[in-house]
This record gives sequence, C-alpha cells and structure tokens, in this order.
Amino acid sequence: MKILVTGGCGFIGSNFIHYWLKNHPEDEIFNLDKLTYAGRLENLKDIEGQPNYHFIHGDIVDKELVDKIMSGMEIVAHFAAESHVDNSIKDAAPFILTNLVGTQVLLEAAVKNGVKRFHHISTDEVFGSLELGSNKKFDEETLYDPSSPYSASKAGSDHLVKAYGRTFGLPVTITNCSNNYGPYQHREKFIPKIIINLLENKKVPIYGDGLNVRDWLYVEDHCRAIDLVLEKGKMGETYCIGGMNDNEDDNLTVVRKILNILGKGEEMIEFVKDRPGHDRRYAIDWGKAKKELGYEPLFGLDEYLEKTVRWYREHEWWWK
Repeated sequence: MKILVTGGCGFIGSNFIHYWLKNHPEDEIFNLDKLTYAGRLENLKDIEGQPNYHFIHGDIVDKELVDKIMSGMEIVAHFAAESHVDNSIKDAAPFILTNLVGTQVLLEAAVKNGVKRFHHISTDEVFGSLELGSNKKFDEETLYDPSSPYSASKAGSDHLVKAYGRTFGLPVTITNCSNNYGPYQHREKFIPKIIINLLENKKVPIYGDGLNVRDWLYVEDHCRAIDLVLEKGKMGETYCIGGMNDNEDDNLTVVRKILNILGKGEEMIEFVKDRPGHDRRYAIDWGKAKKELGYEPLFGLDEYLEKTVRWYREHEWWWK
C-alpha cells in the first residue's frame, strides 16, 4: 500500500512514520515536507535509505507538485500544519496558508486521483476551552469555538475535510487529539521546553498561574489510534483521541513531576505573563474511539514522562 504522509519530518508525523514502518513494513511511505523550522530530516535519520521510504521536499500549497505526488496514492495521512499558538498570535498568515489553503490543495488532488482514504489529523483546541473544576470533556459532538488564529485555522481545515467528504464523496476521517508529547518534539513546546531548560540548568517559564489544565497524550499512543482509525474507522467520522484518564494535570503539576524526575527544586520555576486568549482547560472523552476502534492508552503520564525525559537526556545531539 502506498501512503502519502504530509509533514512527516515534524514531531507527530515523524513518530507516525517510525511507527508505521515498524508495524507495516510491507507498505511504502512517501513523506512530503516543506522543512520549516519545526521539520527536520534528523527526525528520520535512522530510516534514510530504506527502500520503502521516500522523502519529497515540497510545500502542500504547491498544487502542481501535490497533483503529481498524489497519483497512485491509496492513503493520505495529513499531519502538515503550522501549530504553535504563540506564533499564530504574532503572525496568523502562515497558519491560514498552510492549514487552510494547503489542506484544500491536498483534498482537491485526493478527489482527482481517487484516493481511498484521506485522514486528517486535528486538535482538541478547535473546541475552545473548558472551565476549571468542571467534569465536562470534549467529544465528537462538542461545538467548535476556537480561541487563537492557530485553532481557528485548524477548525477551518476540519470543516473543509468534512465538506469534501460530503460534496465529492471523498472517503475521509478526522482525529481531534489532545496535547501530544514525546520524542522529536520541538523545544518551543511546553514539555520539551521544560526538560531542555532543566538539562541546561535554566529556569522554566510558566504562563500565568500555571493552573491551565491539559489532557496529555503520548505520541505513540496517538500513532496507534490513527492506525486503528485507518483500519476500522467509519467513513466521514471524527474520533477524539486523548491520554489516560489520570493525565488531566495542570501545567504546574507537570513541571513538578519533571523537576522530580531530574532531581531539581522549585526554585527553577519562573512565572511569566500569560498569553492572550490562553485556554484554561482541555479534556478529551475518547469513549467513541474505545468502543468502535478498541483504542486505549497503554500507560499514564508518570510512566511516559519518565520515558520522554530519558529520550531527551540520551539525544542531546538532537535538541542542541
């Protein structure tokens, strides 16, 4: 089977390629990546030269290139996106171009070339924010209410995918995932920033009061969930993917867990001015994915944080 992965040199995309080639060695992966600051060839250094892996340097907004690549593809796994909220607040234009226009270009080419499955990877941030202390969680019926230019652009791309499924009969599926963490994540993101700062003996910046709550999803669990969606998911359906139910921790608690792993004290914490429109709480109800696909995270936050810290410790060459 021929699979086109967009953004495969990024954090989640590169983990997905590693996962897929390990678990489906008979398939052929074509990785289309623009290689922005967040996409690195080093993320896939260990599989370079494998006969069933092919890298294509290019932009998903390049219609001519995308049309050419899409020919003969059976599955598209669309990861490519601008994804850092702070960057979208500073300059929203790249987010609109990549996340909206790029997705439309891919969808058009997928329809034209008769792709058998177009899977779109999205985020729980399209749903907005939940109140602290509430028991409510995001699910597939939650109304969209994005708070940042980034989440608004991802919400728009979700709607485009659904529209191409309904209008053109393109076989589409969507996953809205919670906050991912794990190997190969750019140091601008929360968990790697904490780990790397502490490894460099620098203070850890925390927005506001540090009580913003996130549902933490280890990236390999996310990759397994996408595999299950591609195998068992119903056409046109959305699946919410989150971490273990005990993973709903506030940012300050996560920092303290990492401080403990690395044997550091709370004097390393530095509170900084909050970001504009900072969502207070995310939480995912992944009951539908469990019932229909058999999805379930393998471990909780404590085990996966240990594993993640160990990876960054052992891969100093990568983050330096």
